[in-house]
Amino acid sequence: MSETAKTENVADWLRDAYAMEQQAETMLKSQSARLENYPKLKARIDQHIEETRGQQELLKGCLDRLGVSPSTVKDLGAKLMAMGQGVSGMFVSDEVVKGAMAGYVFEHLEIVSYTSLIAAAKAVGDTETQRVCEQILPQEEAMAKWLIEHIDEITTAFLERAANPDTQAKR
Repeated sequence: MSETAKTENVADWLRDAYAMEQQAETMLKSQSARLENYPKLKARIDQHIEETRGQQELLKGCLDRLGVSPSTVKDLGAKLMAMGQGVSGMFVSDEVVKGAMAGYVFEHLEIVSYTSLIAAAKAVGDTETQRVCEQILPQEEAMAKWLIEHIDEITTAFLERAANPDTQAKR
């Protein structure tokens, strides 16, 4: 594979990462807006929304530096998928638990994406993209770690609220 083809792959994967972060922001904002009874989870999601916005800016900088624009089709597709996921959560009785599980899975998609991007950027000598992805990766790992460390608390709180007819457990 030529160096040009390798660099084109890195650019395409950066587009994917940018679209992924837009999807993440839409999903997180949707989840946060509906959380009413889980203040620790809401606070951590809100923190990650800010991190996600910063990640988008960093990725956009990489795309600009490479002279590549984000993919409108991928961005739109990611946003539509995220909105669909957000809306679907409104119809399940255990939204908070399923949302936390889905968030954990999505964080791992991001982790593997950035790990791959770091290797690709290193292979083509794009030290700036490598640095940016190495900056983003620990934020995704921290969010995944937070979710797995708090899933028992979230689940238990949901079950306790669900057992009480005077409280709403779902959100």
